[in-house]
Amino acid sequence: MPNNWQTVLDEIQSSVSDMAFKTYFTNIKYISDENGVVTFSVPNSFVKSSIEKKYHDKVISALQAAGFNCTDFEIIIDDSGKKTVIRRPVEIIPGAKPSERSTTQSISSIGSALKGSSISLSTKSGLSPKYHLDNYVVGSNNDVAVGAAHAIVENPGSSYNPLFLYGGSGYGKTHLIQAIGNEIHDRYPDMNVLYVTIEQFYGEFVASIRNKKLEEFKKKYRDLDVLIVDDFQFIQGKTESQNEFFHTFNELYSKNKQVIIAADRLPSQIATVDPRLASRLTQGISIDIQLPDFETRCAIIKAKAELIGQEIDNTTVEYLAENFNTNIRDLEGGLNHVLLLADLRGVATSEVIGEIAPTNQITQHRISPKQLIERVAKYYNLSSKDLYGTSRVKDIKDARQVAMYLLNEELGLSYKKIGDDIFHKDHTTIMHGAKKVKASIKTDFNLREQVTELRSKIYEN
Repeated sequence: MPNNWQTVLDEIQSSVSDMAFKTYFTNIKYISDENGVVTFSVPNSFVKSSIEKKYHDKVISALQAAGFNCTDFEIIIDDSGKKTVIRRPVEIIPGAKPSERSTTQSISSIGSALKGSSISLSTKSGLSPKYHLDNYVVGSNNDVAVGAAHAIVENPGSSYNPLFLYGGSGYGKTHLIQAIGNEIHDRYPDMNVLYVTIEQFYGEFVASIRNKKLEEFKKKYRDLDVLIVDDFQFIQGKTESQNEFFHTFNELYSKNKQVIIAADRLPSQIATVDPRLASRLTQGISIDIQLPDFETRCAIIKAKAELIGQEIDNTTVEYLAENFNTNIRDLEGGLNHVLLLADLRGVATSEVIGEIAPTNQITQHRISPKQLIERVAKYYNLSSKDLYGTSRVKDIKDARQVAMYLLNEELGLSYKKIGDDIFHKDHTTIMHGAKKVKASIKTDFNLREQVTELRSKIYEN
């Protein structure tokens, strides 16, 4: 390795976030520098594609700043450090369509096809076989979380431990955390992996006390290599379960066992959660999963359709992505409804999309910027004049910035138009206000609830 390779890494580290550097650049290795092309290796295809798409210019700049006379770079995948991946065997269903023979077929087909196979190991661990990283659509709303997922799969217990994912219902958290569990189970079949909801944990804990089997309960959970817990927000009010979970977590963490948790908010924002537990659960890394944008929703629809062997035209894809933008569950529900109607009538999906009731209220009741301002003001017990004004009182300023955010996000107005035509302010002020709200939503659960409620209220007749 040349002496200036560390300089390259230092340059990259100074130009990207700590999270991005840890996810994408800590495991790259120099290979060669020939004919103006620097070659280095990364551990997997996800890291390779991410560097090529998102960090190409930064890497070139860092290489040149470190003295490499290069105009491009090449990345190869070196997975020699991985353990052998053991894929679950799939029995072919007689007469099944090719799409039904895929390991990414529907869960009902998989359940029938894999009786007696090693899939039962995953079933016993609470994991659904339909969730894998290779069928999880990556977008700007979740790419950091996916990067962390890949790092965990490479080194369970040492990278991002604990991992705490939070975000709205139906944003894809369950798919991702179960995918991590399935990938770890595939790579390291000797590892003891368990996925549970916090309600299941609570139910087992109560039953163990009632049946005088508390020691068995403790042994089950504290002998795990990977513990994955979903819907953690429902631990609210369960004091004894919190205490038991706290000790379980400490036991696993002290042994470098991987803990992955998902919830709709941060632990500190869950009422009655012990501050000690909240602190422990976020000492690794906490990542917010956002609602997917339009392009990502299109990709999700195409992936879901492909998963079940269905063809779907672009008109239908774009209609669904535009009109079912509340969460991924609603998006999938819209797709299933379209496919059902089209199949029953023997027509193309584009011929029935107009009959599907959208969850996006904009298509049902378009409102004006003035109406949006009025309804935001009413929600915060203010007047429209307050929002149009220049008051720096915090409550008024915060409400005004929420209005800026919704005008941009919901009505699609540009920052310049919002500034020139509505608030008579410079577009940079509008941009600052809207982006502040967008960033705050990631960590401020109360604000997120307000914005979610406002999204529906502003379209009320």
